[in-house]
Amino acid sequence: MRAYERLFQYVRVSTPSDEKSESVPSSACQFELARLLVQQLQEMGIENARVDDKCYVYASIPATPGFEEKPALGLIAHMDTVSDFASKSVNPQMHENYDGKDLVLGASGRVLEVSKFPWLTGWKGRTLITSDGDTILGADDKAGIAEIMTVCEWIVTHKVPHGKLCIGFTPDEEIGRGADYFDVKGFGADYAYTVDGGLAGGIEFENFNAAAAHIVFHGYNVHPGSSKDRMINAALLACRFNEMLPAGQTPRDTQGYEGFFHLVAMTGEIAEASLDYIIRDHDAQKFEEKKSRIAGIAESLNAAYGPGTVEYTIREQYRNMREKLESCMFLIENAKKAAISVGLTPSIEPIRGGTDGARLSFMGLPCPNLGTGSAAGHGPYEHTCVEEMEQVVEMLKALVQI
Repeated sequence: MRAYERLFQYVRVSTPSDEKSESVPSSACQFELARLLVQQLQEMGIENARVDDKCYVYASIPATPGFEEKPALGLIAHMDTVSDFASKSVNPQMHENYDGKDLVLGASGRVLEVSKFPWLTGWKGRTLITSDGDTILGADDKAGIAEIMTVCEWIVTHKVPHGKLCIGFTPDEEIGRGADYFDVKGFGADYAYTVDGGLAGGIEFENFNAAAAHIVFHGYNVHPGSSKDRMINAALLACRFNEMLPAGQTPRDTQGYEGFFHLVAMTGEIAEASLDYIIRDHDAQKFEEKKSRIAGIAESLNAAYGPGTVEYTIREQYRNMREKLESCMFLIENAKKAAISVGLTPSIEPIRGGTDGARLSFMGLPCPNLGTGSAAGHGPYEHTCVEEMEQVVEMLKALVQI
């Protein structure tokens, strides 16, 4: 079965994770895909494929004779999708012999525009895959799963020489919990790659340091006609807090290695208001400075309006995996060799986000990230193409053999 055929099958299984849920996994629907993957792995002859009670799928293919002493390699992808645009069933669409121009997505009224996704011109003549425009496609990260599964089938069928290969599929990556219960020791790999990136040939070993900040403002509500020097308007105080952050350090204003403060939610009345931010920076020192800036602004407002007026919590989410991968740069070199060997141009850029691999690297499993051949995840413009996915499969085959 080709990778795109597997993708079509997997995206039809709804697996949105639920940030508000405290269960593990956060949504029971993820078990449906997990069980399907275990069944398919077992049908390939990989008898030890299994899913545990927390919805982690594990499997391994033993080393071929003579390669038992080689390092064990892992390939990892995640089964969940974002919840946005996931309320309807995914209806994947194939667009054969794509003309390289703007593409209307079904009857949704949405258009996949070349001006916003310029690589589309290079895909002229290829076969694109999208949703019908009403949902996500789910290629993030079911394209990665499909590619890994295709490689597994090829290895088992063709008996190619290789060291031990370990396979892992995780739940809840999209809500930052994908590595929470990952059994690194039981997984059995010395090194691994997540297959959860963008275009084919992408190789990533740097990601943001990440934290979440929750700020609560306690107001003092009195009649506005007699509130001189007494009223504290929590909503206005929240606005003032945001204005005190550095101008130009938002996602819209930054790129590459530039970090940001991202206001993701706000509530506000006179008596109480709140702001929620995510804080991101690749540079560890700048990351610490950003966290200190949040604390400093809060304390300055408390000095002006009274102790306890502003309360804040800062929760660290993940760190830049470069800290752990600098001693394993052969993993990046091997990925570059694999890409070049199948006609891809390696593209090494920092991730402006995070992956399971970031946390796994700090859990003792060095784990860079590779592109899946997909783009525009987390929304209805998500897309990939058959040929890109096949190139990724060939790259993974080469990587396993290296």
